Order: sequence, then structure tokens, then C-alpha cells
Amino acid sequence: MNFGRDRGIGGARMGGPRGLASGRELDYRALGSRGLTPVRPAIGFRGVRTANPVIRSRSLWRRAWAKDSVLRQMDWVLTITVLALALLGTLLVWSATEPALRQSGGSLYAYLDKQLLNVAIGIVLMAAVTFVDSRVLRIWAPFAYAAACLGLLAVFTPLGTTVNGAHSWIALPGGFQIEPSEYAKIGLILLIAVIFDQAHGRAGLTARPRARQLLLVLACSVPVLAEVMAEPALGVAIVLMAVVAGMIALSGLRARWFAGLTAAGVLGAYAMWSMHVLKPYQVERLTSFVNPSANPLGAGYSAAQAKIAIGSGGMFGQGLFHGQLVAGNFVPSQPTDFIFTVAGEELGFVGSITIIVLLGLLIFRALRIASRAEDLFGLLVASGIAIWFSVQAFINIGMTIGIAPVTGIPLPFVSYGGSAMFADMIAIGVLQSVHRRHRVFG
Repeated sequence: MNFGRDRGIGGARMGGPRGLASGRELDYRALGSRGLTPVRPAIGFRGVRTANPVIRSRSLWRRAWAKDSVLRQMDWVLTITVLALALLGTLLVWSATEPALRQSGGSLYAYLDKQLLNVAIGIVLMAAVTFVDSRVLRIWAPFAYAAACLGLLAVFTPLGTTVNGAHSWIALPGGFQIEPSEYAKIGLILLIAVIFDQAHGRAGLTARPRARQLLLVLACSVPVLAEVMAEPALGVAIVLMAVVAGMIALSGLRARWFAGLTAAGVLGAYAMWSMHVLKPYQVERLTSFVNPSANPLGAGYSAAQAKIAIGSGGMFGQGLFHGQLVAGNFVPSQPTDFIFTVAGEELGFVGSITIIVLLGLLIFRALRIASRAEDLFGLLVASGIAIWFSVQAFINIGMTIGIAPVTGIPLPFVSYGGSAMFADMIAIGVLQSVHRRHRVFG
């Protein structure tokens, strides 16, 4: 009597190849109805196909976009905004450098290729930091600060080089250079956030920073500011001072302490001016900002030409690669510090306002991440980065339209340069890391 031992799944005979095939087909249909992806049976002993199906795991795409995945937790509005700025900046750098390269007989794509490489490396750095948990960033903060301080000190060794009057670069093999002051912003922001957050955690959620934490923050900030001023890099120093002041204010410090600290800062700035700490060309830039007509062919030349270039663009601009003042190189440092003049002349008011709107959206997303941060560390880090980008963008754009003094500072994600692009992208990665641990409510 046959009790069905020769029957397969669903009644198919198991005695021969036909029974095996029928059993597999019914089993595949059952798996497919349950949302699983079947594969062909594996080859077993002596080449015979096994009757047990092998269940394939979820596809890589579905796992990457799962509910708890890093990609799902990212702020994609922030990411797309950054990529749009980098794309616009790359086009502007290409347009700003193409006329000079054409006259010199060099490759018309030299700066374009370099900037594309800078953006690509920056995206990799941003992605790498995004995957780092914000709790790990706390551990890395002292090391990032120490590395930044060592880099700033290395500038004053034989490794340091001078570019445009600032001894703020380190020469690397292969003709590459690195600017440690750009990375000092990240190290200082992370360390200040750690100091205030540790005091906040030990004393309770409603505690305010005490004098000990404030003095420690100042003790960590003064060496960085002193080294940056000694390079000299006045623009970076202004950004760092604004970041430190903003993070101290947001830490919950008592109003009277903050007022006293502000008064001390004003007195310190007056003392620096009286002691002639600033270089002569820096003083000339400040005085030409106050009185632009005093020296239009000297210290005020760059600002005057920048305003002419932006005004000549009109509403829609003269078109990429068609800017007459850009081609004539009337404005110095067009690919870097004065990249906004290229946008004003060739893309007009529409292109210029597009860049400003994108920068405003970036800063808004950073502040949104700060408001939804899980702890004080995340709030201070995101706020510090938002202040960094806000002040730097205001100074860079402001000096091209005459509302800020001329300083050597790049426009975030738009100006040409590797160190600035890398530091900016790392900062976006830090924002994404903080965003991954945000509060759902509140």
C-alpha cells in the first residue's frame, strides 16, 4: 500500500524528476504570494537539485531604504540643497577661470576637473560622517580639536606656505595644500558643545553653565583665535568669534554674565586696534569700507569693481562664459573670494538670489535640526554650524555689494578650493548625524 511516500508537495509525485519539478513550481507560487523572492534550488550531492528552496534576503535597495536605515533618517532637503550649491559653484568656477586659461593656452577644464574632484571627495567625507553616530562624535571632539590646533601650529613651521599674504597653508606632496583654519571651526564647535553638554548632564536638565565651564570654553577658544589671527586670517577669526559667542549665548548662560563677556570682547577689540595688532592692509580694508571713495584705486578697488560687475548683470545676466568684466579679470580672486561677482554678472539678479535662497534654506534646515536635537550637544553643534555658514555667507556676499569689509573668506560650497569644500561637507555630515537622533515630538 502506498501512503503517499512518493508524493511531493501539493500531491506531485516524488519518484522522478517530474515530481521534483512540480513540487518546486507549487512551492515557488506559495512563496511569491507571501512576498518572498524564491530562487532556483541549489545543486546538492552529485549534481541533484535539492527540493528545499533557498530564500533570498531582501534586495539591497529595500534594505538601504528600510525604516531604520541611515538613508531613511537623513535630511534629504539639506543634502539636495548642498548638492545644488556645489553644482552652481562648479559652473561658476569654470566660467571664471576659462578666459584666463584660454589666453594662456592651458587646458580649459583644469579648474573644472579640480573642483569636480573637490566636490566628489567632499561628498564622500559627508557620507562617512553621516554614518557616524552623534555619540561617537562626542568621543572624537577632543581629538578633532587637538588635530586642528596642531595643524594651526604646523603653519608656522617650514611646512607652512604663504598665499595672498596669509601664512595659513601647509604644503603637501604632489602640489596639494591644506588650510587648517577651515577644520579648526569643526574641532572648536564640537569641543564647546561637549563641555557645555557634560556640565548640563551632570547638573540636571534645567541647569545653567557655571563659571568653570565658561572659563574652560574661553581657554579652548583663545589659542585657536590667536593662531588664526597670527596667520593672519581676519575673516576666519571673525567667523570663529561669532560662533563662540553664539554657542555661549545658546548654552543657557546667565544674561549678566553674557553682557559682561560682550563688554570684555569690545574692550579687547579696541585694545587690538590701539596696539596695531592688525596688519596695515587689513586696516586699509576697514577704512576703505567706512569711506569707499578715499582710495578707489587702492584698497577700495576690489569692492568697487565687484559692485560694477554685479550691477552689469541686470535681471538675467549676460550668460555663463559671456561676462565681460569676468573675462577681463577686473575683479581679483574671482574663483574664490569674489565668486559671487561672477554669479551677479553672468546669471544676473535671478542667479544671485537663487544662491542666496539656497544658502538660506541650508541655514534654516540646520536651525531646524538644532531645534529638534535630542540633547544640548546636538543643539549646540547644529547651531554653531548654522552660525558659521550664516556669518561666512554674509561677509562674502556683503563685501561684493559694499555692506561688509573685504576679507579673504570663501562662499560656502560655491567658491573654489579643497580645504573649504571638505570642511563644509564634513559639517553637513555632522548635521546629518545629529539629525539621525532627533526628537520625534517637541
